[in-house]
Amino acid sequence: MNPRAVIAAAVSTLIFGAGCSREQMAVPPAPSLKPQCGVASYYHDTLAGNLTANGEIYDPEEMTAAHKRLPFDTELVVRRRDTGETVEVRVNDRGPFVKGRIIDLSPTAAEEISLTEGDGVAEVCLVRVG
Repeated sequence: MNPRAVIAAAVSTLIFGAGCSREQMAVPPAPSLKPQCGVASYYHDTLAGNLTANGEIYDPEEMTAAHKRLPFDTELVVRRRDTGETVEVRVNDRGPFVKGRIIDLSPTAAEEISLTEGDGVAEVCLVRVG
């Protein structure tokens, strides 16, 4: 099993437990994979070209996200709670600044979990990768 598959299995086991194979259930989750659950939203394309909090130029095509406290370059698996869709993102900005939200995704990342449909928010769980 490749390293990404092992991490994905550990993430799925840690957050959801059910629906995993016996082999996946045997993979011990890394201590740093403590889930955080809450509401996700996404950035608007009009912010393209602006600087992010870590000094990068925001590109809506990248798989990036804003989180209030996680270190820059933290890689996360974001899993939508109602559909099970997942996306992997890298933290490069601060936010969201709307009460009750835990992460803002780039539009490309948001599309991966169908977040751009409807009202643009959904319940998700975040888990650090590696």
